[in-house]
Amino acid sequence: QVQLVESGGGSVQPGGSLRLSCIGSGFTMNDYAVGWFRQAPGKEREWVTLMSNGAGSKYYADSVKGRFFVSRDNAKNTVYLQMNSLKPEDTAVYYCTGTTGWGRSVSLYQVWGQGTQVTVSS
Repeated sequence: QVQLVESGGGSVQPGGSLRLSCIGSGFTMNDYAVGWFRQAPGKEREWVTLMSNGAGSKYYADSVKGRFFVSRDNAKNTVYLQMNSLKPEDTAVYYCTGTTGWGRSVSLYQVWGQGTQVTVSS
């Protein structure tokens, strides 16, 4: 069974950090490009970052560039999203997802995790 499971979300004060993890099972994550998306209440799902298979290319939304960093550990079949200098507007459910394609559109992604809540508030 192909599955992605996110963890690491929680509540943090502005300026704080969190590291999200996404563990894959039933497939080899390094065969896929991996993206992180987020969805705030009442808003559409928003692309955050995209990393190629092999991690040779990484792209970030302007809103998170320089604060968020995506990485892989192929031995653990796991992808990480390190989030620093968090802001209240980063509050959302964060989703890990994989695609055999390439791009920022939700429709390109075949495998999705269940999401993990990140809340940034003082």
